[in-house]
Amino acid sequence: MTTIDLKGRTAIVTGAARGIGFACIERFLASGARCVLWDIDPNALNTAKKALAGRGEIETTAVDITRSAQVRRAVAKCLKRFGSVDILVNNAGIAGVSKKLWECTTDEWSAVVDLNVMGVFHCCHAVIPEMIRAGRGRIVNVASIAGKEGNPNASHYSASKSAVIGLTKSLGKELAQTGVLVNCITPAVIQTDILKQCSPEHVKYMLSKIPMGRAGEASEVAALVAWLSSDECSFSTGAVFDISGGRATY
Repeated sequence: MTTIDLKGRTAIVTGAARGIGFACIERFLASGARCVLWDIDPNALNTAKKALAGRGEIETTAVDITRSAQVRRAVAKCLKRFGSVDILVNNAGIAGVSKKLWECTTDEWSAVVDLNVMGVFHCCHAVIPEMIRAGRGRIVNVASIAGKEGNPNASHYSASKSAVIGLTKSLGKELAQTGVLVNCITPAVIQTDILKQCSPEHVKYMLSKIPMGRAGEASEVAALVAWLSSDECSFSTGAVFDISGGRATY
């Protein structure tokens, strides 16, 4: 593993107790960052904390990122302990049910958009003023190849990830001269627990679209996120970085 220097940086990662989020935490700790794990599941956070024992300075906070008040309190807790928020990785998300649009209930559709889009908004809204004051920061939003191409039986998920791409491009322009860079990644199928939310048929469809013929690994995604979170990334903002095994066509 090539180590990226993140010494002295404080990183918040949402959905950090498992999957891509946890892999990002592991990579950040190996690079010298202080890490703040946010997740809605307290039990999963406790398990993650035990797994990371002795590997660096961490803090865990159970937070529902769809609730702006909870997000603001969690940011305040981080600032009280570490004094800064240098990196924000908006990773938390859900796939939702595998149904055609007209088969989805309003609640099923809204739940995906509320977490995948409004959750990103709440986190950015709370953290960005602190980054602007510091004159530096890195935000990495986890979108999806579905946000570019649209997956059948996943209109809510595809639309939500397309929104994250648009949000990233807009926010990158708004912050371009502040020292705060905002980019997003668009993974294809990654081997994480989110696949358990999808039907076997839907997973088979997604894998069939990947020229490399396999799912990605969370550690591969974390390597890209680490670079985007570092000072080595200095002239990319509002950009979209594919990690799709060759699936992406634009």
